[in-house]
Amino acid sequence: MENKNLSRTNAQEPCYDKRNKKILITGAGGFVGKNLTATLLQKGYTDLYLYDRDSTEAELERYCADCDFVFHLAGVNRPVDTKEFYEGNTDFSAKLLETLKKAGNCCPVIVSSSIQALLDNDYGKSKKMGEDLFLANGFNPAYIVRLYGVFGKWSRPNYNTVVATFCHNVAHGLPLQINDPDRELTLCYIDDVVAKFVDIMENTADHKEGFFEIDTLHKITLGRLAKTIESFGRNRDTLVMPNLNGLMEQRLYGTYLSYLDTDNFSYKLKKNEDNRGWLAEFIKSESFGQIFISTTKPGITRGDHWHHTKVEKFFVIKGKATISFRHMITNDIIRYDVCGDEPTVVDIPVGYTHNITNTGDEEMICLFWSNQIFDPQNPDTYYTKVDL
Repeated sequence: MENKNLSRTNAQEPCYDKRNKKILITGAGGFVGKNLTATLLQKGYTDLYLYDRDSTEAELERYCADCDFVFHLAGVNRPVDTKEFYEGNTDFSAKLLETLKKAGNCCPVIVSSSIQALLDNDYGKSKKMGEDLFLANGFNPAYIVRLYGVFGKWSRPNYNTVVATFCHNVAHGLPLQINDPDRELTLCYIDDVVAKFVDIMENTADHKEGFFEIDTLHKITLGRLAKTIESFGRNRDTLVMPNLNGLMEQRLYGTYLSYLDTDNFSYKLKKNEDNRGWLAEFIKSESFGQIFISTTKPGITRGDHWHHTKVEKFFVIKGKATISFRHMITNDIIRYDVCGDEPTVVDIPVGYTHNITNTGDEEMICLFWSNQIFDPQNPDTYYTKVDL
């Protein structure tokens, strides 16, 4: 085994050759560990020592003797007995430090801790004691990252965060238990956590030892969180997409989809079929309207209507078509010939009655977008033929 230089200054110098950097991850099989491992591999770090509950003491000794950097993620947050807090969060931290020191390895360590280290409960106290061990060890540079509730893919329901539990329950048709809907949560997203970890590792020279927090935090009440995730579950029935204008909503929706069972990724749309072909609504949104798709048989015309306010876009993706317009005041007629082989979008302005005719010899497929969800009570659709 190559001898390690015990100088702390040298130990903090970043190693940018990803092929040679050996990284130990404790708690590698957990929520954060899985996401960190996937990101490191994607970034080209392939020499990873993955330590988890099933790993042996001999493996820990070998990993500690050979690694260049440590991500200490192992811990306990929902034990059967409170003593497990101290065994998993404090005692194992001491063991890790002892094993590194015994091997003469003064490599840097990132410690995944919790903001609850500031609180007077057994979980918080056990995490604080673990932090103190690393800060006082005087051998391995320590970077303590205090996390709020972390959410994202691969989190365990009824264990890691309420987000995981709500997403799992809604995805499986189970009820949500909400004790205090006004309780405000502070959360951080797994990608931000992993990005912070990787930044510290790759730029240790730019960071002082001590405490870190995640830069982007999300605040939401328990009641709003539940309503948001429940709206995700209704999407397949209503086709209405939830509001994803905010970063947190986008991240929550991605997280929710990760809890679908593997045999439940797909869902069928209602297909309205007649002698012209068929039409199906695909997706709706209060903010961007709706998208639908249709097939049209050769020689068939669809449309012959106009709108005061509603606008649309037509996109033929297969076959040939002519899209025709007539101005409702001047009666001027305009025609556009389009073809699926030459992707072309045609805007449908207000005040023109319009139609689309399949002018080819095969079935024509067209994608439509409207800026409004169709409202039967106020359709803003008036049937008038283009050709007088």
